[in-house]
Amino acid sequence: MSRGWALRTQARLWILAGFALGLGAAVLWLHSTRAWEQHLARSQMVGVLLYQSLQSDAPLPQGLKVLAVPALSRESGDRARQNRPEVQSGGMVTEISIQSGSDQGPSLGTVLRLMIVSDLLRYAIADLETTPRPTAAQQLGAVTALLARHCSDPAVFAQYGDKGWIQIEGAQYWGCQAAPPDLRLLAAILAAVGLAIVLSHSAETTASFGAFARLLRQPRLLGEADSYSAPGPAELQEIVSAVNEHLAGARAQIEKRATVLSGVSHDLGTPATRLRLRAALIQDQTLRHKLEADIDSMTGMIESVLTYTRSELSLEVPRQISLTALVEALVADYQDLDRPVSYLRMEPEVVQGGQSLFSARAGQGALPDARRVLVTARPILLQRALTNLVDNALKYGRRAEVQLAADADRAVITVEDEGSELTVAEIEEVLAPFQRGANSRSIDGFGLGLTIVATVAEQHGGTLRFEQGRQGLRAQLEILRQ
Repeated sequence: MSRGWALRTQARLWILAGFALGLGAAVLWLHSTRAWEQHLARSQMVGVLLYQSLQSDAPLPQGLKVLAVPALSRESGDRARQNRPEVQSGGMVTEISIQSGSDQGPSLGTVLRLMIVSDLLRYAIADLETTPRPTAAQQLGAVTALLARHCSDPAVFAQYGDKGWIQIEGAQYWGCQAAPPDLRLLAAILAAVGLAIVLSHSAETTASFGAFARLLRQPRLLGEADSYSAPGPAELQEIVSAVNEHLAGARAQIEKRATVLSGVSHDLGTPATRLRLRAALIQDQTLRHKLEADIDSMTGMIESVLTYTRSELSLEVPRQISLTALVEALVADYQDLDRPVSYLRMEPEVVQGGQSLFSARAGQGALPDARRVLVTARPILLQRALTNLVDNALKYGRRAEVQLAADADRAVITVEDEGSELTVAEIEEVLAPFQRGANSRSIDGFGLGLTIVATVAEQHGGTLRFEQGRQGLRAQLEILRQ
């Protein structure tokens, strides 16, 4: 079994990796935010300087160009001011008027008209960020900052007062190429990746422990390895190793116990045989029968304990068998001995057919009655368990009715007696080793029959349970179909 890194080491590495990604994301975010703030501040400043140039015919800020726009008419006055540059079809126009205040000196009340033409969007004037009482230059700076915020490469036209329209080219300040790369999305992705890595690692580690816990709760299937294995950190590997060592020790103890009991059973054979021979020489027939009954009881008890121990060891190799044939053969053996044991066959399944070319009515059909339930099991142990159930039904309930039912995952063998005096609670107490029913004095046995049945059911991934039936007590032996 490969051992993974220690959980503490993994936690430190993943925390460092998440911290590094988070730090990188923070650096990218701050760098991108600062670059955009500088870009917007530069665009706003060029707008302030542009207004001063338009107002006083001063040189334009570096990077700006002005192109004259031919007038559309020769009219003067208000009508001339209404003449605007031609706009291509499909362009979105945003019009802005900036009124100079008293702080603008001789040009009091002069209006700066702007036309911003873009193929992508119409600018929201409400998004302008200005001071509480902005000057006209500050308002134009807010407009140029708004242009720089959106990547749309607009065409900007301006008319100051009675002057003609001009086109201002400032792609160096508010064009798409002038905008710095926005790395904030990349920073958010890095932060999300770092968080996802930490969360996924913690979830994977928790899931590995939970998966091993569920594996321990599941019944061991026939043919599986005797030891467990589970991928995960070093701490989980230590737990798996400890569980395997514990199971190996328990298995070794059971094997030693079986070996001792087998040796005792074998060694008792010789003195038991001598006792039988000597008991046969006793003239008193009553005393001889009593001694022989005691000898049979002693040897039977040893054999019963040995059978239970062997069932725990699971020495028999599992193979695929027909459970239907096993149940039918067992019931037939009892019937040959003229014992009141019956087999209740499964009801044939009715299949609803469709309409045919020769009949407008839908037909019905039944599946073959002799359906075979195939399972992977230990047939000798399973037959012994079923025999114990039938024997108990005959002892305590006079009759036994056997039924087999199955689905895709499980098979259930039901044995129902007739008028048993035991209740469900009392019969569940009898599942403990060497426990017998209330009328055990008049019935032979050593109290290990149902214990063996429960052990065999667990080995086949199932359970033994009891319920009150129509006539008496009903025992249900459930096993997995593998």
